[in-house]
Amino acid sequence: MINALRGMKDITFEESQRYLYFTQNCARIAENYGFSYIATPILEETALFKRSVGESSDIVGKEMYQFTDKGGNDVSLRPEGTAGIVRSFIQNKFDKAGGVKRFYYYGPMFRYERPQKGRLRQFHQFGVESFGANGAREDATVILMLSEILSFFGIKTVLKLNSLGCPKCMPSYRAKLVKFLDGQEGLCEDCERRKSLNPIRVLDCKNEHCHTLLKDAPLLIDELCSECKSEFSELRAVLTDFNINYEIDPKLVRGLDYYSKTAFEFVSDEIGAQSSVAGGGRYDRLVEFLGGKSTPAVGFAIGIERLLELIKMPAPKKEGVYIGVLDERFYDFALKIAVELRRSVKVFAEYDAKNPAKILKNADKADAKWCIFIGEDEQKTKKIRLKNLEEKTDSEIDLTSLGEFQW
Repeated sequence: MINALRGMKDITFEESQRYLYFTQNCARIAENYGFSYIATPILEETALFKRSVGESSDIVGKEMYQFTDKGGNDVSLRPEGTAGIVRSFIQNKFDKAGGVKRFYYYGPMFRYERPQKGRLRQFHQFGVESFGANGAREDATVILMLSEILSFFGIKTVLKLNSLGCPKCMPSYRAKLVKFLDGQEGLCEDCERRKSLNPIRVLDCKNEHCHTLLKDAPLLIDELCSECKSEFSELRAVLTDFNINYEIDPKLVRGLDYYSKTAFEFVSDEIGAQSSVAGGGRYDRLVEFLGGKSTPAVGFAIGIERLLELIKMPAPKKEGVYIGVLDERFYDFALKIAVELRRSVKVFAEYDAKNPAKILKNADKADAKWCIFIGEDEQKTKKIRLKNLEEKTDSEIDLTSLGEFQW
């Protein structure tokens, strides 16, 4: 027997219902905020992720599904969603069109890492990206949207907030941090690599020994330029106005190299140890890095698998029509009725002859609102027996009236 690859799993049955419920409601909320759906390819040129996610990230350094295709192209399965959307934004010349473009997306991402609860090699994300709007109010808008999504599903979280500065304040801070790091002995291999590529990522290290060494490291939030200080203060004021509680985390840097200014994470202890369930931030330089016209941008992504177990589905609602066949001679007659009804209502149909009691049992299992019995009398009289499974009532209608009936 061939099984699914390690770290990759099927989404079936109850879990598939929760997945649809989650993504559909996320999409509904995003559309209420003026965002529209975008879908990008799962496979992209590897260079896209190296230039956007960054060489210092664990994703590019260790986790990408990278290979050479039959045409000799260096390609990778997407490890995250933002890079592909920025590529599409530039390729479709939206960067030159001006104005604000807002997108939401969902789908599978791929990272070769050790599988564990809520963390798979093929996992799914829902995310949004906003292009062309500068300033704290757009940052606040995407945070408010994310807070609304998590609240809708009843997921208790804490918002962590930080500012990563800009090209004005980053160079002097970077020099201070490197000087501090040069004086530390025993940094892990990853931190030594990050120190030269993107030293701020050292603050994101999960190694306990590095945590101890970095206890007194200089913090970027203390080195912000006047513009970054003003925007960060404005963001906090807007969140306070909307009763969004937050904690300042000066060592929050996120896992990707393209962030600047606002960075945020929503963490929850409902999935075990306090862990990030969603996060994002501003990346004003990424469009330009990838060859487009300089465009401010901000977004977030939610790890869907981390939340699925916490999703409480609403009570099933009875809907649709269940068609039961009393005798195998009337399969074709039942199929014609099913085809006609499916133009206006959800139809469950089984073409195995059963007695009325069994048909009713199956209709109830399917959460159908109506049950139709098809047999010799129905074919002869052209009248259909209906049972309302919510109200427990019986009725009869002419076959010619099926399309007009208020299901």
